[in-house]
Amino acid sequence: MPTALEESAKLVIIGRSSSHFTRITRIFAAELRVDYTLQVVRDLMSSNAGDYGGNPALRIPVLQTPQGVWFGALNVCRELWRRSSRRPRVVWPEEFDKPVLANAQELILQAMATEVALIMAKAADASDSNVHNAKMRTGLANMMSWLEENVSAALAALPPDRDLSFLEVTLFCLVKHLEFRNVLPTDGYAELNKFCQQFATRASVSETPFRFDT
Repeated sequence: MPTALEESAKLVIIGRSSSHFTRITRIFAAELRVDYTLQVVRDLMSSNAGDYGGNPALRIPVLQTPQGVWFGALNVCRELWRRSSRRPRVVWPEEFDKPVLANAQELILQAMATEVALIMAKAADASDSNVHNAKMRTGLANMMSWLEENVSAALAALPPDRDLSFLEVTLFCLVKHLEFRNVLPTDGYAELNKFCQQFATRASVSETPFRFDT
């Protein structure tokens, strides 16, 4: 019968080092001390589900395990937590029973998805003057402004006994990815940058930098 170490060695995260959704899972894996192999998706224009670990949505990240496959960042993070011997206190989205927390998490994920859509539109040479692209850019700016105004209240509303929260990891990855891909200037977001500076002191952050896979 395989040991826990042997089982963890068989875990594969399918994604990209330049992806904010993938980095969420990699930060969780680092925090939880769960070993895995990163399988890079080379072509995000591929329409072959096999390139995405069988995900019919053609999206990353995906976690392959000996028992099955998990689609999406939240599902992957939950499974990594279940496989960790550490079991730290993680605050998951279903625990957000205050509007500021629930709305912050919703807008973080919506902003991440909007950013991906804008990056893919640019890769496809879609014009920024396109009405839909212009609306997405306006929506992204609006969401970031809301997060800037409410981040302090949202963080204060998180349980003080937490070791980690899905909200904090996703927020950090969003802000830093906007910088990394030059999608939206972030210099003017003082509160968000303050949070990122504090969160960046975690070892899991330095272990999972954004970079383009070669």
